[in-house]
Amino acid sequence: MRTRINIKTISVNEAWMGRRYKTKKYKVYEVILLNLLPKRYKVPKGKLEVYYKFGLSNKNADCDNNIKQFQDCLQKKYEFNDCMIYKLMAEKEDVKKGNEFVEFEIKKI
Repeated sequence: MRTRINIKTISVNEAWMGRRYKTKKYKVYEVILLNLLPKRYKVPKGKLEVYYKFGLSNKNADCDNNIKQFQDCLQKKYEFNDCMIYKLMAEKEDVKKGNEFVEFEIKKI
């Protein structure tokens, strides 16, 4: 079952200051996202396949630039290790500003 979260994702460049420090924007994004994610979401054990769909208002935004931050929040919320992701699918949908979203699905391979 796919789950949709209505949030504008942030890019890698917006997330990190230099190589090691989260930006203020990333810290705020993380808090908001962790609260928006469903409390109950079952992540299976073993090798995983993940699907992401990013609704982005900036047509020049790269789809893959949003994965890491979102995935790290999923890992934190649902207590799984993202090294178990063996298959990753991502797509981008153009949306109007203010209508940004992320859909995701995690299933066992």
